Amino acid sequence: MSNQETATLAGGCFWCLEAVYDEIKGVLSVESGYSNGHVSNPTYKEVCGGDTGHAEAVRIQFDPSIISYRDLLNVFFGIHDPTTLNRQGADIGTQYRSAIFYHSPEQRETAENLIRDLNAQKIWDAPIVTEVAAASQFHVAEDYHQEYFAHNPYQPYCQAVVAPKVAKFRKHFLELLKK
Repeated sequence: MSNQETATLAGGCFWCLEAVYDEIKGVLSVESGYSNGHVSNPTYKEVCGGDTGHAEAVRIQFDPSIISYRDLLNVFFGIHDPTTLNRQGADIGTQYRSAIFYHSPEQRETAENLIRDLNAQKIWDAPIVTEVAAASQFHVAEDYHQEYFAHNPYQPYCQAVVAPKVAKFRKHFLELLKK
């Protein structure tokens, strides 16, 4: 039986993150949902309203003997803009914030060290504003959000936003693709 850990990440729309992480070797499952808010069992409509405190996020189960947490975070920083506060492209609001919700002190340390390293490299024109916070309640999103890109690849948002992120991942992280 494999070792298993959990990562919870928010980088704008959860459809984008789920589509990318589904393709990574060592990732056992990915669920779209709502994390770190103050309302129990929020709906998509409530979260989109911006008043629940939740971020659209993905909960990733992974095997750390195959893929490291740091590699998952490298992909995370490679596929979204971590320098825009509460925004990813046209998606605006705290529900679209960039966040790493850690599950252990080791995950927190890894995230903070990577952010420090990336800022020092000056990859972006602005500093990283990704929130690093302890993971709290995660609510799985409604069924129609799960595997959304896989089921709706020709939907306009998927074509304009999700597909380019998946293509970027495949181009820059070829070695991490499931065979």
